Amino acid sequence: MTAGSSLRITEADGVVEIVLDRERERNAIDAEMVAELHDVCTDLERRPRPAIITGGANGIFAGGADIAQLRERGRADALAGINVTLFDRIRALPMPTIAAVDGYALGGGAELSYACDLRIITPRTVFGQPEPQLGIIAGAGATYRLVRLVGESVAKQVLLGGARITAQRALDLGLAIDVVEPSQLLVAAHDLAASMLRSSAIALRMTKLAVDAGPDAHPQIELAIQALLFEDDEKYERMDAFLNRKNATGRTER
Repeated sequence: MTAGSSLRITEADGVVEIVLDRERERNAIDAEMVAELHDVCTDLERRPRPAIITGGANGIFAGGADIAQLRERGRADALAGINVTLFDRIRALPMPTIAAVDGYALGGGAELSYACDLRIITPRTVFGQPEPQLGIIAGAGATYRLVRLVGESVAKQVLLGGARITAQRALDLGLAIDVVEPSQLLVAAHDLAASMLRSSAIALRMTKLAVDAGPDAHPQIELAIQALLFEDDEKYERMDAFLNRKNATGRTER
């Protein structure tokens, strides 16, 4: 995978790190960044790995969509769903995604973080949806993803009332898994990814698939997945290893 002019991409220990790299533009999401993120998705779909999306520890995750480009978009562009199509694709990636968010995540930047499976933030992180101030709506997922993440009442406070979600409130609401200092943000994100990689890759993928399935899919999807996994070789290997450790120590270890 190669980086473009809007992204810096590295890979280590089976985890892909994607850094939004338009610092002078406050990491505003423009057409070029959208195209490059689609390329990243193609790679992650072909060869699934966990991914971390971050703006680095410089006090800005993403300040939203590029307003200059947004101003020139017309009705056909809106119906094409330029950003929401990308964020839906990120949401549907086979392996988990982590947003490592330092500082402001506003507008499309916030919606990008909502599309990720988990969020780790810093004390100066702020989420917000200022789109109505610009005469538009939060049209890239916030009107339904934020509702699912924090509930309708809080989502309406943000979407309608212009409220912003600060770090402590994000943690209290469950929007973020942890708050760490900026210098430890990527360390914490990589630690989380590494902990997930200790699980069975196929079980992790299938768990994400089940969690993201619509309400009408349950419990049938769990039954079908479990039926497949119950006869998977890795299941027997992992359970045998667990039982051997238990027998060797005389106690249950996890």
